[in-house]
Amino acid sequence: MALIGTLTSSVSALSGFTEGLEVIGNNIANVNTTGYKSSSASYSDSFSNTLRAATSVDSSRQTGTGVQLAGISTNFTQGSISTTGVSTDLAISGEGYFMVTDGTHDYVTRDGSFTFTEDGFLVNASGHNVLDSAGNVIQVPDYETARSTSIASDGTITYVDAAGVSNTLAAKIGIAKVGDETRLMKEGNNLYDFSATTATLGSPGDNGTGTLKTYSLELSNVDLTAELTNMITMQRSFQANARIVTISDTILDDIVNMKRS
Repeated sequence: MALIGTLTSSVSALSGFTEGLEVIGNNIANVNTTGYKSSSASYSDSFSNTLRAATSVDSSRQTGTGVQLAGISTNFTQGSISTTGVSTDLAISGEGYFMVTDGTHDYVTRDGSFTFTEDGFLVNASGHNVLDSAGNVIQVPDYETARSTSIASDGTITYVDAAGVSNTLAAKIGIAKVGDETRLMKEGNNLYDFSATTATLGSPGDNGTGTLKTYSLELSNVDLTAELTNMITMQRSFQANARIVTISDTILDDIVNMKRS
């Protein structure tokens, strides 16, 4: 029955638009999240029912069975860079990612909101250690007694010890070149799992990576105006398909009542 097909198509649309609204809602929620990369949903038509095969004279008659979510992609374009005035805040201008580790697994991130622990380890907001260009954790010795620390745009870390002597660590802030960004998997806390691709560590500017911006952070790349527009469009589409479901249900109910009478 054609009405059943109409219901099926509309219900599939409701399901797809619900997932799309979830994506938009997540983007809007992260509009102020440091280094966040927005996502977008794409759709494709579902399998079509063939009512009549094509002949040499007439084309075939096919009716679609609705829509389905084809995939969710991430927009990796760079967000705006904002000056924070915090010495351990870093942003990458150009390609590349910071690499951090929890001790058992390495991740890449564009979020450079770092800080030093009491033991002098450079960590992110989740406590993951930041890796240098050689893949080692970064630590300032005798950090508790150090008078000051600073990070230069080339990734070098300098500290003034208790005696007032300036020292430069051999390690530099590492920037990783990712082979295929589309294969990165979001892990939460602005982290990406790169096990499905490659990530080559180096110093800022190596392997075509970008440069470091000190005292700065990369903002979210969410376009709030575009997201709100997409939300309104998707909401209207959802309402239209919900209306079709209601109308189809009413017609089916009338048909059932006609048979009973």
